Amino acid sequence: MESVAAEAKRLREAAEAKPLKLPVRRKVDETHRAITRDGLTVWFTIQVSSHARIHDAVFERADRMPGDEECETWLRELMPGQEAVEAPSLPGARTRHFEAFERDAAQAPVA
Repeated sequence: MESVAAEAKRLREAAEAKPLKLPVRRKVDETHRAITRDGLTVWFTIQVSSHARIHDAVFERADRMPGDEECETWLRELMPGQEAVEAPSLPGARTRHFEAFERDAAQAPVA
């Protein structure tokens, strides 16, 4: 895999090209996924509705919970200028989920 910045750019472009329309959840295709050499899987999607855009990043590992530093590095590249909020995880989970919401009607395309 290339640098985090290059791979994050590819994921952002894939998410912009194929956003998911709410409230219907469709299967996310493989273009929204990256796997690092050390085993971190990163999923990134953008979900749109008539009033919001939700930038959604999921980090997972087979052996342990992804660390703060690695998630923050990716989040800076995936969601520049946005503040992502982490969803609660179950004890022992190996997945972390972050979302950033855009509620500005001017930026939220009609679904």
